[in-house]
Amino acid sequence: MRRLRFKMLIISLLFAGLEVYGQHPLMIPDTMSGTEFYLELQHGTHSFLPGTSSATMGANGSILGPTLIINKGDSIHLSVKNSIGDTTTIHWHGLHVAPENDGGPHTSIAPGEVWNPRFKVRDEAATYWYHPHLHHRTNYHVTMGLSGLILVRDSVEQSLNLPRAYGVDDFPLVLQTKHLDSLHQIDPNSNQDWLPMVNATVDPVLEVPAQWVRFRVLNGSSQRSFNLGLSNQSLFYQIASDAGLLEEPYPTNRLLLSPGERAELMINFATMQDSILSLMSYASEIPSGIFGAQNPGMNPNMALDNYHPNPLNGANFQMLQFQVVESNNQANTELPAFLTEVEPHNPNQRDLKRVLEFSPMMMGMNQLNSHFLINNQSFSMDVINYEIPLNNMETWTLRNNSAMAHPFHVHDVPFYILSRNGAAPPINERGRKDVVLVYPMEEVEIILHFITHYNPDIPYMYHCHLLPHEDHGMMGQFIVYKPLSDEHIDAESFSKVFPNPVQDRLHIELSNRVGMVEWKLFDSRMLEIMQGASSGAFDLQVGSLAPGVYALRLEGEGAVQTHLVMVQ
Repeated sequence: MRRLRFKMLIISLLFAGLEVYGQHPLMIPDTMSGTEFYLELQHGTHSFLPGTSSATMGANGSILGPTLIINKGDSIHLSVKNSIGDTTTIHWHGLHVAPENDGGPHTSIAPGEVWNPRFKVRDEAATYWYHPHLHHRTNYHVTMGLSGLILVRDSVEQSLNLPRAYGVDDFPLVLQTKHLDSLHQIDPNSNQDWLPMVNATVDPVLEVPAQWVRFRVLNGSSQRSFNLGLSNQSLFYQIASDAGLLEEPYPTNRLLLSPGERAELMINFATMQDSILSLMSYASEIPSGIFGAQNPGMNPNMALDNYHPNPLNGANFQMLQFQVVESNNQANTELPAFLTEVEPHNPNQRDLKRVLEFSPMMMGMNQLNSHFLINNQSFSMDVINYEIPLNNMETWTLRNNSAMAHPFHVHDVPFYILSRNGAAPPINERGRKDVVLVYPMEEVEIILHFITHYNPDIPYMYHCHLLPHEDHGMMGQFIVYKPLSDEHIDAESFSKVFPNPVQDRLHIELSNRVGMVEWKLFDSRMLEIMQGASSGAFDLQVGSLAPGVYALRLEGEGAVQTHLVMVQ
């Protein structure tokens, strides 16, 4: 007991921060822009606390990764090299891309390999992010430091009078908490995440100009929700949610942000020059049942291993201190009254309604420590939970039958929240979303439109974004497929592929009824290694490929066909 009290005293002193170690300038991640991006996932070390060194992972550096700035409509090419000595993936969280480019668990990157996704940016201006997504290893890789922001720009956002000078009046804020063990090393398998940080900076301080300033906030933590507010209790304005601008700025003095969610905030420091204030997490106000509250379950008798004692749970704490300095020459003097049209999908036009129920694997007092299920199923890489026709409009009812809140994330397309327990969602939740926090015993209805991308072989994910829950199986997967056209083209008349097995040259003959097709060749890990477009008859040179099974995907005339090819 004496040792525990001493440990808590040390934690409290570290938590106080200012008196013990002093503050540290907020680290601002570097940026990359254009259409060609190179990311190397690598090991490093980082000093969270003075005089200490912790092993970390990062992209193009020791921890976190550069902020990628991309434009809607651009076609971009990314090269991701895996130098961490462990298989991983990189998921472009929130971006609407084809499943083979999404970076889910099926698109793994082996140690030493380079993954080369290519896609057209189809998303609205907002703040997105990237992080690993390998099944059973997501929490470990993210907690060790692998994540970064993506800023999408478009003509609508550019037309508004908003700050966008990165690191000057437009700041990225990656909010996280970690548990450091007695050797100052990151422990990713603990609920005792006592050390808060922003952009991997503990006790950070940021000089901000006395004017309107924009903050792009990501909750990049493994499990903790933050209840954001300013220490002087003044209003701030939310202008964007996960996947797009809101219709108009939303004034508030609190914002509950769960893991995976993003928000763009505007704060007016114009009358605060030479003052100091803080961005706080008012966790004392978080209701029971949310990781970060005093009680992680619906009542105090529901326990979570290592959740207590922890000085952050149910207590207010500082995330970031602002020091307000003079305004710059390009100060924004007012906030736009209108941002963009927000047009949710019409539920009367839906094609299908689904119900997804969340439940613990074991009921009873220990259910917070049990694994959680979706529709009584734990995730399997070999099970496709849903097959969704391209262009389907669907409503999903998310029914949380557990005593703990779950932030629910869907890959592929953004969604709109239609209701919470039958009532309209708050105004700031009526924009484009890709994560929604579903409270204990709550029912949330969302609407999704599955457009543009499809692949009958590679699935998208849906899952809880509490990363230990995801790793332990609170996840499912779906494929989007394109139905055959009214004039049916059967497999035999669509194409012939021979010889199979093949040693050197693979011959493809397309039916006269089939025009131009796009083709892609995937290896056994579903990594794309060749692509092109052809018509009639054509050959593929495969003699240089390693022996094994490959998948040739042909798409054209409203049909998709995949051939498994054995290269000898």
